[in-house]
Amino acid sequence: MTAVMIQGTGSNVGKSLLVAGLCRALLRRGLVVRPFKPQNMSNNAAVTADGGEIGRAQALQALACGVAPRVDFNPVLLKPETDVGAQVVVHGQRIASVKARDYAGLKPSLLPKILESFERLRAEADIVLVEGAGSPAEINLRDGDIANMGFAEAAKVPVILAGDIDRGGVIAQLVGTHAVLPDTDRALIKAFLINKFRGDPTLFDDGLAEIVARTNWPSLGVVPYFADAMKLPAEDALDVRSAGTGHIKIAVPLLSRIANFDDFDPLKAEPDVTLDMVKPGQPLPADADLIILPGTKSTIGDLNFLRAQGWDIDLLAHVRRGGRVLGICGGYQMLGQSIADPDGIEGAPETLLGLGLLNVSTRMTADKTLTNITGHHPASNAPLSGYEIHIGETSGTDQPWLEVDGQPHGAVNGTVSGCYIHGLFGSDAFRAAFLSEFGASSQAHYGQTVDDTLDALAEHLETHLNIDAILSIARGQ
Repeated sequence: MTAVMIQGTGSNVGKSLLVAGLCRALLRRGLVVRPFKPQNMSNNAAVTADGGEIGRAQALQALACGVAPRVDFNPVLLKPETDVGAQVVVHGQRIASVKARDYAGLKPSLLPKILESFERLRAEADIVLVEGAGSPAEINLRDGDIANMGFAEAAKVPVILAGDIDRGGVIAQLVGTHAVLPDTDRALIKAFLINKFRGDPTLFDDGLAEIVARTNWPSLGVVPYFADAMKLPAEDALDVRSAGTGHIKIAVPLLSRIANFDDFDPLKAEPDVTLDMVKPGQPLPADADLIILPGTKSTIGDLNFLRAQGWDIDLLAHVRRGGRVLGICGGYQMLGQSIADPDGIEGAPETLLGLGLLNVSTRMTADKTLTNITGHHPASNAPLSGYEIHIGETSGTDQPWLEVDGQPHGAVNGTVSGCYIHGLFGSDAFRAAFLSEFGASSQAHYGQTVDDTLDALAEHLETHLNIDAILSIARGQ
């Protein structure tokens, strides 16, 4: 038994959750399972136990496998910084920032590093579940591909193709993919499945028969829509939505390069909370109890974006009314007096005035901080854990807000506070103490909820997919 790759007919067809659910299902069958994604593009990243960063989806898949996240699970991570460029992270470490056109020339040098990681995982596991990216039908990107068929061909991994019926046109998705693929790539696909079905699946029997007849690929099943997916961390910013109807309103502006937005998932799970993810073009709500400035892949760019939306004016009015503000990572940097980027780490060298709500200043540096942390909240003595993933060093005269690994961390000035810690709301005790300051009670057990949801997803896939057939494909049978 070696590996099988789940590719999709397009982005956001559910590949990440399918792999996570299959990881947990096979773990429950007693197998040693490892997740793998050759190349990911996301600003939602996780810090690994070996001191690097990978896509958040692979961290969730690692949890589904019962192991700590490692850089081998996602050897190449692209973190968009602009509409035409991204930071390139290889084996967990930033190596360059390149424009999309220039990245094509870099890819051939990355394939050996990808295969190196994959072979390490295959040597230790009963099965490696590989997730593709985007769609193999993007044949204009096939030359030099390392994310889909290019990887599958190089590693000799069979492919299962997933279609998304929820967005419509699933017959055309699958049959069209079959039609445009070259013969060698088409031969790598051993079966297909339908994801996100709503209603009576027997009504799609004729559709399944048409796909089988036109592609000669067998069907592995039709997976009904899994409503509890919202309880799991999302990787795509397109999946970020408002939630809840509680009496405490927390507003989060959707910055153009928002990062690590799963910071807010534990708040969504709280019955006393309404989480309002504010879209561009909308004002920050005047009745918010708390405004959180989230992390961002481009602090200077998103500070300019925030001002272009008029959110800086809304934020200052909120503070004058006595409202609370919290900045996390890039949001923390924005709250200070200035952001200096003399070496042009984020673009042209410049120094930008911050929002002036904390007496701290930030200097951008080329070195990136990547570390898992433990600490506590001195005001309540509640323990917390999380991770730092940022460039830049921040210092100032405000009182520290947290204590992290025995050292003061962050800043607090009246109703405004900030820190570099992602994932702190995942700590149940800290979240309960934080929400109690607003008169809210905490009823959620976030980590247990995620783990229970992975079990439910595994049972969902066991019911609706032919997992024995997937194992046979992985064995090359």
